[in-house]
Amino acid sequence: MTTMTIESTVYHPDVSGIAATLDITGLNLWYGDKQALHGVTLPIPEGQVTALIGPSGCGKSTLLRCINRMNDLIDGLRIAGHIHLGGQDIYRPAQDPIALRKRMGMVFQKPNPFPMSIFDNVAFPMRVDGFVDRRRQAGAVEHALRGAALWDEVKDRLDDSALGLSGGQQQRLCIARAIACDPEVLLMDEPCASLDPVATARIEELIDELAGRYTIVIVTHNMQQAARASDYTAFMYLGRLVEFGATKNVFQAPLSPRTRDYVTGRFG
Repeated sequence: MTTMTIESTVYHPDVSGIAATLDITGLNLWYGDKQALHGVTLPIPEGQVTALIGPSGCGKSTLLRCINRMNDLIDGLRIAGHIHLGGQDIYRPAQDPIALRKRMGMVFQKPNPFPMSIFDNVAFPMRVDGFVDRRRQAGAVEHALRGAALWDEVKDRLDDSALGLSGGQQQRLCIARAIACDPEVLLMDEPCASLDPVATARIEELIDELAGRYTIVIVTHNMQQAARASDYTAFMYLGRLVEFGATKNVFQAPLSPRTRDYVTGRFG
């Protein structure tokens, strides 16, 4: 067995001209004594789709959960470094994590609709935010379902249980719920991992439709999906950022030998 050494060089093109919604700088994270992220510095371009790729355990989902501070809930976790959203560090003491999460939609690996109606699933975050007028909710629910390319399929069954939808429809419903309050950033952690190829293709089409309206960060193990669905790609290995750049360049002309080996299937 060949042991792969840790690469210290980060292959990072000039990104000074990129308008970034999020700026990640020198981010380190520890679970107790175990360091999971090592000095990650990465811009997340505004209105674009950025894919985080790398083998299992490389830190990409950990990085994603840092962006909306979901990792705060883990005992023994320690973070150093900065993530700026709109020019302000999201880890500053004055930052309210709940207020931060309202600015970010989150879609998980498996569809997780609530055991309630289709309408109530989408309206739920509005109600939590104090948006209780039913007529205004109805307009916002329709807008979100249209945004998730689901309205035409469910407009006559909004009072039906969301659990009766297919897996692909449930995931699009979760996307509708995530964008219902018009977040700035949409985070997606392996959103197609549990879906069949037809449903996966529909989610990828939807990601393309949502790009521009939202800054999207997607974690995926699927190299073809990253190549198809993203504008920028960040390759991670052992908690370190190895290479970041335009997706076309990362896949067709990678600068790092390790990136080349990963995207061509030599390891991972």
